Amino acid sequence: MVVIGAGVGGLAAAARLAALGHEVAVYERSDVVGGKLGRYVRETPVGTFRFDTGPSLLTLPQVFADLFEATGAKLDEYVDLVPLDPIVRHVFAPSTTSSTTVLDSCADPEVFAARIAERFGTEAADDWRRLWRRAERVWTAAWRDVLRRPVDSPRDLAKLSWRLGDLAAIAPGRTLRDLGRRHLREPRLRMLLDRYASYAGADPRRAPAALAAIPYAELTFGGWYPRGGLGTLADALLSRCLDLGVVVATGSTVTGIEAAGGRVHGIRLAGAVAPVPADVVVANTDALTLYRDLLPTPDRLAGLTERSLAGFVLLLGVRGDSGLAHHNVFFPDDYDAEFDAVFGDPGRGVPARPVADPAVFVSVPDDPLVRPTGHEAWFVLVNAPRQGRTLGGVDWRRPGLADAYADRVLDVLATRGVDVRDRLVFRELRTPNDLAGTAGAPGGAIHGSVGGLLRPANRGPARGLFLVGGSTHPGGGLPMVALSAQIVAGEIGPA
Repeated sequence: MVVIGAGVGGLAAAARLAALGHEVAVYERSDVVGGKLGRYVRETPVGTFRFDTGPSLLTLPQVFADLFEATGAKLDEYVDLVPLDPIVRHVFAPSTTSSTTVLDSCADPEVFAARIAERFGTEAADDWRRLWRRAERVWTAAWRDVLRRPVDSPRDLAKLSWRLGDLAAIAPGRTLRDLGRRHLREPRLRMLLDRYASYAGADPRRAPAALAAIPYAELTFGGWYPRGGLGTLADALLSRCLDLGVVVATGSTVTGIEAAGGRVHGIRLAGAVAPVPADVVVANTDALTLYRDLLPTPDRLAGLTERSLAGFVLLLGVRGDSGLAHHNVFFPDDYDAEFDAVFGDPGRGVPARPVADPAVFVSVPDDPLVRPTGHEAWFVLVNAPRQGRTLGGVDWRRPGLADAYADRVLDVLATRGVDVRDRLVFRELRTPNDLAGTAGAPGGAIHGSVGGLLRPANRGPARGLFLVGGSTHPGGGLPMVALSAQIVAGEIGPA
C-alpha cells in the first residue's frame, strides 16, 4: 500500500499499518519529513539556533504513547517530554479600567480557578468552574463517540448514542462565542476562551460551542514540550517507520491517483513513466488538494473552499533573557477586530487584510538544545489571512509586505511591554505563502477548511482510498492527526 505525504498523519498511519503486517511505501514531495511539523536551523557567530516552524506544544501525549505501543515501542525511548507550567501565560492589554493583567494556565483545574480568583475575583472563578463542568461533558462525549471512530456523514453523527445531557452540553447550533457569553461575565476570560477557536482555524463568532473540548483537553491533561523541539516527534515517527520496514521516499511528488471501476489501483509520480501500483492509498494531503487535483471529485469539494485562518511567523534570535514563559499570548484590547481582518467579509466586498493590532503568540523554549548560551530562540505567530488574490486572502508575495508587517508585529510587542527590537541577532519570516509551498497547504491555511463538528471523512469515494491529517476527521492538532491515523488503520485492518 501507498501513503501520500510524510506528515505526522502519514507517518503515524504508515507505522500502524506496517505493524499490522502491511507492506507500506510513503511518498513525500519535500526533501524532509514532518509536513507542517517543520524546522529551521540558523548558524550564527554566537552559535546555533533551532526553531519549530509549526506546532510548538504537544497535548494529549497519551495518544502518541498508544501509537508507539501499538507499533512495538515506547514513546519515552524516542522523545523526552517535559510538562509545562504555565502551559500558557496570557497577557491581557490594559483597558480604560484596568492595567495589564497576567494569567497563567496550568493542568490543575482548582489551581487555575484559584489563579482566576486572584486576578479577576471569586465570581469569575465560579463562572469558570461552571464552564469547566460543561466542557468536561463535551470532552467526555467527544472522546467516547467521535474522536476515535469514523464519522463519514451527518447521518453518522445523528446515529451516535448521544445522551440528552451530551446534546445539551454540545449545543448544536450554538457558537463558542455564545458559550462564553452565557457562562463568563469577565471579558478577559471570554477572550481566553475565544482563542481556542483559532486552534480549529475558525472565528469564535462562528465556531461551534463544542470546541470547548479543546481547552478542556489542554488544561486537564497538560501541555508538553519535547526537549530539542517538536521536530523530534517527526524524527521518532520516521524511526519507527524505518524499523518496521516502511519505505520512505522523499523528493517524490505524487501527481495523481489511479482509480477506475470504483477502486484505487495506484498513484502517479512526477517524472515516472508508469504508475506505482497499490490496492490501498492513504492520503496525508489537504482534502482540497486530494479532491481538486489528485483525484478530481467535484461533489467532494463542497465546503472545502472556505479555508481556515493562516499564520504569519517570525523566527527571532534574541540576545539576553526576556523572562517570558515557554508559551505566551499577548492579547489586544479589541479581539473581534482581529477576526474581522483575518476573514474579511467577501460577501459584502470587504477584503481580508493583515491585522493591525493582533494577538501575538510567543514561544520561548528554555532549552539549551535550541539556542546558544545567553540567547533565546523566539517563535512568534499572529493569525493572518490566507495567501490569495481574492477578497478572502492577501497576496503575501507583494514586495515589501512581509517585512513591513514583521516591523508592525515587533512594534505591537513593544507596546505590550516586550521590546526586543534592539536585541535581535537576526529575524526570519514565514508567510502563509511559504506554508502553502513547503507543506502543500492550499493558501497556507493551517487547518484546511474552517473547522466544525463534521470534516471530510477518513474513507474516500473510491474503495481503498483513505484520508488522514488535520484537514480530515477528527480535525487539526497533533493528537487529532494521530487519531485520524488510528481510525484509518482500524478501518483497513491486518494484512
